[in-house]
Amino acid sequence: MNIYIGNLSDNTTENTLKSLFAEFGNVESVKLIKDRLSGRPKGFGFIEMPSNSEADKAIKALNGNPIDGSNIKVKPADSGGNRRNKRSSRRRSY
Repeated sequence: MNIYIGNLSDNTTENTLKSLFAEFGNVESVKLIKDRLSGRPKGFGFIEMPSNSEADKAIKALNGNPIDGSNIKVKPADSGGNRRNKRSSRRRSY
């Protein structure tokens, strides 16, 4: 399951998140999103956990908890298709 993590502090690292989520099961990957120009963190990222039940436990346990001074938001990530559909519906036709 792909998990969205938001409201992250600039000090939060991929290793910090991997250790945190590993308490609930196997962590396949961690990706913090950074600004392309500055390289600074944008305050959110994604974690991939192969087991849905382990991912659900992590989401329930960690959502709203303080990490590096920020209460993080943890929820299942939207699939890419849903995001694209929302974006395309905002486009105007002339």
